[in-house]
Amino acid sequence: MDWLYCDFHIHTTWSDGALSISEIVELFGSTGFDVIAITDHVLDSGSLQDGRSHSAVPEDQFSQYLQELWSAARHAWERWNMLVIPGVELTNNTSKYHILALDVKEYINPDLGVEEIIEAIRFQGGVSVACHPYIRNHSGEAPSEYLWTHHERLASLFDAWEVANRDDLFNVVGLKKFNYIANSDFHEEKHLRSWKTLLRCRANIEAVKQAIRSNEAVSLFLYRGGPLKALQSPEGR
Repeated sequence: MDWLYCDFHIHTTWSDGALSISEIVELFGSTGFDVIAITDHVLDSGSLQDGRSHSAVPEDQFSQYLQELWSAARHAWERWNMLVIPGVELTNNTSKYHILALDVKEYINPDLGVEEIIEAIRFQGGVSVACHPYIRNHSGEAPSEYLWTHHERLASLFDAWEVANRDDLFNVVGLKKFNYIANSDFHEEKHLRSWKTLLRCRANIEAVKQAIRSNEAVSLFLYRGGPLKALQSPEGR
């Protein structure tokens, strides 16, 4: 087993990201990442009624989105030896919770309650992650305010919580000793330089998911540029 460079929160032009899926694969693959999850937004009905449907994957195109991700995953493995995990960010801006679903296989309605969403992710064999659960330092916003307000009830239901998101480090998550990962919340190329996750596990999706759930060999990594493979020592990372 080796330490794998990972980022589990990435947006593309399918929602509000600046790069296409293929461009994301080339960027992260050429940089030296081992595992990424592409997690475009799906929006709750209240947000859609507010006219923000342009920034999310439409429900009637969800199967097409997954097919493109699966195709990209094959290319990423063949060209870069990089795993691509299909995912979504279930984005309920009306009730204030954002939830990552990693290794998603079917559409999940973001209008569902938090516990129902977590159960739906688990039913599909996926991993649930509480996104940016506290106040974001760079903006002062709290898009997942509901999750932190009810964190005592929800703590053990999530497979992990984001302890770091882009340049924000949520000390409150660390102090609670929740299972954690760190992600870029990537929307444009400059977001590559941000907090990331190191996992020590085998390079396959099931092993990665189990490593997140067990949270026994996980570390944070603040990436600031340069090829990641050049950072390896002869004994490994």
